[in-house]
Amino acid sequence: MKLLEPVSVKWLSTLIDAEIIGNDSLMITGVNEIHQVEAGDIVFVDHPKYYDTCLQSAASCIIINNKEVNIPSGKALLYCTNPFDAYTKIIKYFKPFKASTHMISEDAIIGKDTIIMPNVFMGANVKIGNHCIIHPGVIILADTLIGDGVIIQAGTVIGGDAFYYNTKKNRPLWYQKMLSCGRVIIEDQAEIGVNCTIDRGVSGDTIIGKGTKIDNMVHIGHDTQIAENCLIAAQVGIAGGVKMEAGVTIWGQAGVNKTLTIGENAVILGGAGVTGSLAGGKTYMGFPAEDASIKRREYVWIKRIPELWKKMMDDK
Repeated sequence: MKLLEPVSVKWLSTLIDAEIIGNDSLMITGVNEIHQVEAGDIVFVDHPKYYDTCLQSAASCIIINNKEVNIPSGKALLYCTNPFDAYTKIIKYFKPFKASTHMISEDAIIGKDTIIMPNVFMGANVKIGNHCIIHPGVIILADTLIGDGVIIQAGTVIGGDAFYYNTKKNRPLWYQKMLSCGRVIIEDQAEIGVNCTIDRGVSGDTIIGKGTKIDNMVHIGHDTQIAENCLIAAQVGIAGGVKMEAGVTIWGQAGVNKTLTIGENAVILGGAGVTGSLAGGKTYMGFPAEDASIKRREYVWIKRIPELWKKMMDDK
């Protein structure tokens, strides 16, 4: 999440009651979680396993619960006992929750010749381009940006909170919600089917690329970025932080694990389970998803196991 204007590390340290260690003259331009950080951002870390990842990331300032770490040159630490609570306080300050009081927010921007059908809800800071069709019962939550010529079919929900939690098993409630302050961006000429769900980014953007077509009952997780001209069939589930390059096709009921990359023009056949990054220009099937030509040969040999077993026993 980019801030409307930079704020000083000194001011932030006062807001969250933290001790500054390192560069106390920094100006912070954004708030992010570790998978999305850029220069100028502040991020939090509360587990030793991830200290180094955060310290060596692009983030300029790290909220941390250990001051005995090596600080990279030019960066700052904000030391406190509970970094997650401190991060949450910053999010609530810059992106406070506001209840909607109208079906279509008074600040919504709707482009020329766009059709909005009955029972559509639009939250704050929604912008829709020209020549779009938004079918009945669509819910477009706050901070969603929609380009020109987009079609969204009935019952779809855009911009729900990320399924993303801070986990600690030494407290009564193991899972504490990471507040979502990111956006959903749907680019020109995309089409979203019936009863789909597209979650907003935790702190960055979930993006549906230009010309991409999504079938019914598809789920797109937080911060996933789908490039142009992709095709996604019904009942596909895509977890958070996935990067899908241009021209990818995913057929029905396939599942895609989090924070991986699918290369340009890859084809994933129905029911496949994608557990790791895949190179472009190939067709994949099975679980875990592998090159379809190799997987098919494996299936042939699996079918031959009873025959081979019988032969082996007969030869004894």
